[in-house]
Amino acid sequence: MATFVLEIGSEELPARFLPGEEAELAARMTAALDKAALAHGALRVLSTPRRAVVVIDDLDPVQSEREEVVVGPPARVAYGPDGAPTRALESFARANGVELAEVYRTGTEKGEYVAVRKRTGGASAGELLAEICPEVIQALPFAKRMRWGAHSLAYARPLRWILALLDDEVVPFSVGHLRSGRETWGHRVHGAGPHSVPRASEYFRVVETAGGIVADPARRRKIIIDGGNAQAAGVGGTVVWKESLLDEVQGLVEHPVPLLADFDPAYLEVPAEVLLTSMESHQKSFGIQGEDGGLLPHFLTVLNLTPRDMSTVKRGWERVLRARLEDARFFWRADSRENFDTWLEKLDHVIFIGPLGSMGDKTRRLEALCRWLAEFVPGADPSLAARAGRLSKADLVSGMVGEFDTLQGIMGGIYAANKGEAPEVAAALREQYLPAGPDSPTPQSLTGALLSLADKADTLAGCFGLNKVPTGAADPNGLRRCALGIIRILLAFDLRLNVRRLFAKARELYGEKRWKLAPDAALEKLMEFFRGRLRQYFLSQGQDTILVDAALGAGVDDVPACAARLAALTAFVREGENQGALLAFKRVDNIIRKQAGKETVPDQWDDTLLREPAEQALGAALARALPEVDALLAAGDMAGALRRLAELRPAVDAFFDGVMVMCEDAALRGNRLALLRALGARVARVADIAALQI
Repeated sequence: MATFVLEIGSEELPARFLPGEEAELAARMTAALDKAALAHGALRVLSTPRRAVVVIDDLDPVQSEREEVVVGPPARVAYGPDGAPTRALESFARANGVELAEVYRTGTEKGEYVAVRKRTGGASAGELLAEICPEVIQALPFAKRMRWGAHSLAYARPLRWILALLDDEVVPFSVGHLRSGRETWGHRVHGAGPHSVPRASEYFRVVETAGGIVADPARRRKIIIDGGNAQAAGVGGTVVWKESLLDEVQGLVEHPVPLLADFDPAYLEVPAEVLLTSMESHQKSFGIQGEDGGLLPHFLTVLNLTPRDMSTVKRGWERVLRARLEDARFFWRADSRENFDTWLEKLDHVIFIGPLGSMGDKTRRLEALCRWLAEFVPGADPSLAARAGRLSKADLVSGMVGEFDTLQGIMGGIYAANKGEAPEVAAALREQYLPAGPDSPTPQSLTGALLSLADKADTLAGCFGLNKVPTGAADPNGLRRCALGIIRILLAFDLRLNVRRLFAKARELYGEKRWKLAPDAALEKLMEFFRGRLRQYFLSQGQDTILVDAALGAGVDDVPACAARLAALTAFVREGENQGALLAFKRVDNIIRKQAGKETVPDQWDDTLLREPAEQALGAALARALPEVDALLAAGDMAGALRRLAELRPAVDAFFDGVMVMCEDAALRGNRLALLRALGARVARVADIAALQI
């Protein structure tokens, strides 16, 4: 078995490109090898800013051979009346590269046809890789591509070299102006090269020893973590590791060298969140914290070389960070002299969304909406919620957020605490933008949850009133994120709020605007959109599509109730003995739907019109069961309600076996339909049975 190495060398790629490039290379190479029937072992893809590497172990040197039967035209078409081959047969043989004598007749379900046996495969791995590699390289997708010089090839950054070795042989091919070879290039300082790689199995030895490169991202990450932890421990602290930044930093370097540097302790008067943001965003560096959780006057950065004079490099990093921290301290002190009243006045001159008014208008709506929401939530304080709503956007006009926009909300919470606002208000301001995505945390405080709900509902209601509906991938106002945030908060806090009423109230608080959609039309469109996001949320959790649609069919106004219905329905369906009950429910639903609008059905059945023993038994069973089901539904016990409804199955089956529902007597027919509708109405509160494929 052989080893194959492909290295694509380029100018430095942005760190954010590397994960996607690795994933695409792995998927495309695997698919191409499978299509070519090239057996292989482990396939690894590694990357640095200047190279992407594919390593394939235990590669079969020869393509697998296989025999296949190729069926041609019918025998009556392949041969003339005299048995002589026709042009159709000659064309078939020529197309498959065989002699006429190799064609034989075979029987099929459609009659007698001609066929040939063809042996395929057997090509060398080198020949196949010479075709696969350029196709894969040129097909790699990037967010941005470029051309350079006089070359027509487009890639994320200019390509500089391609190495392709199958054991000790070069796999020859061209990509644009480049020819593959056995030469690689190393670190620009510690081993520029070029360096010749004698065998594929020696690739890593060459690039690491001669080239000074750590090609494996996992190893670079470990070097950074181990070195950073050791240096931080030396000053009595620990590194404030941030996973997303760690991913970025290891993608920025080929020769990682952690370096601990210092800053003036006087800057510690600035909140830790600001200091960390300055280090992480501008300098791609990590903070150091002490045993008490507070920041220490040190930071960890990662170099891409081993300098001759580490102290000089250290002073350079400290000088650059000092300028950033000086800016942060200036804004902190300036903002500390301001007050919320001044900021709130400035918000009236900051546009929210064109026709929807200013940020000041938005905070007044949020004040009212938060108060309204808090009145429906046990344990919530309407006055605190309203105050949080009014102050929610004040920090947008602060100097600090103007400099560090990622701190919006966070600085609002810090300023609120420092200026004497209630702790609940400060916490809510910090949490108002949560969750920021599908994996980010939700607010931890109830007031923060209500503020986040109000903010997102206000944005959704306003945008849908203007008919600014997301289309395709375009969602400039983040409405999908808003809807998902509402869903996650309602579930996290088990808030039994009516989403439709929330959106309607949010729209009402806008007052008179130049809307593009009437209130009812906008609300229906928004609820349809919200239903789609809720459906997508449940599907992303691995739920069954059919069961999700059945649960959503019973209503989406109460999100926690919808989740409870889905959980109960999933458990119910998994129990095989409940299939009969589901069939009974389905039959009831079919009859009710078929008769909908055709005749008037009484709201309640009349016991005196129950003539047959089976319908009398069903009436008695419903009279006992339905009040219990209603109580279970009111208590949110969807599973219990389903179990109680399933106990009615024998009575329902007997009813269908012994009673003609659609009899000629209108009174009897209406009474029997009333029985079924009473049962179907309870089932419909748990699931849309019509959505189930039974």
